[in-house]
Amino acid sequence: MKITLLGTGGSAGLPQIGGADGRGDWGETDPAEPRNRRSRPSIVIHGDDGKTILVDTSPDMRYQLTGCGIGKINALLFTHAHADHVAGLDDVRILNRILGAPLPAYATREVWEELKLRFSYAMQPWNGRFFGRPALEPHEIFPGQSFNVFDTRIFPIDQDHGYSRSLGLRIGNLAYCTDVVRLDDTALAALQGIKIFIVDCFTTDQDHPTHAGLATVREWIDQLKPRRTILTHMGPAMDYHTLCNTLPPGIEPGYDGMEISA
Repeated sequence: MKITLLGTGGSAGLPQIGGADGRGDWGETDPAEPRNRRSRPSIVIHGDDGKTILVDTSPDMRYQLTGCGIGKINALLFTHAHADHVAGLDDVRILNRILGAPLPAYATREVWEELKLRFSYAMQPWNGRFFGRPALEPHEIFPGQSFNVFDTRIFPIDQDHGYSRSLGLRIGNLAYCTDVVRLDDTALAALQGIKIFIVDCFTTDQDHPTHAGLATVREWIDQLKPRRTILTHMGPAMDYHTLCNTLPPGIEPGYDGMEISA
């Protein structure tokens, strides 16, 4: 199995809108380092069966997929319904045209209800004609209950996202836990034995109200003892080279387009 990190930035991306010249606010990061240019968080799971699963439809989805050379998606999975994870949904119609069919899509009941409110046109049954809008084949999933997407077994983990909930994903010995500020005992138990931990880390110090900071992430690492930890959903204080030079062995910043074999 392989994972492609499509986007590793926060909800505003990096650079954020603004800056002294209007060309972007890079915060404390070096604009000359291309790995500091971060789009909104998303991954693609490449299954052993050759099928691809897109996790979240970020507003940057079009150039993420084209930039990474991923021309076909076989299924979708949503971790939660925040805009940085679903606002690219309209571009799914192009994925439908490539596949020639509605895309199987997996989410909790709460996420489906939110998507129906915000993207009602995309939630209608496919009429069998031209894909002028997204066409999804919805499947409801439940935290703590494993499910299969083709030949890939996924265990969804309920996560505390501050003012809301999100799903972490365990796939074999790898876990993807974006948009989380606290992991309770049940979540930590579900993550025991992982070897690769892709995890939300928005700040270098204290937690953000909805996202973990580095100190909290390191506490999780001490408990889980993964072989490799890769940081994602990084904010404007998270400079790539500074992190590489200061993080201990086994912990590294991710970057857009990074590929991880598991």
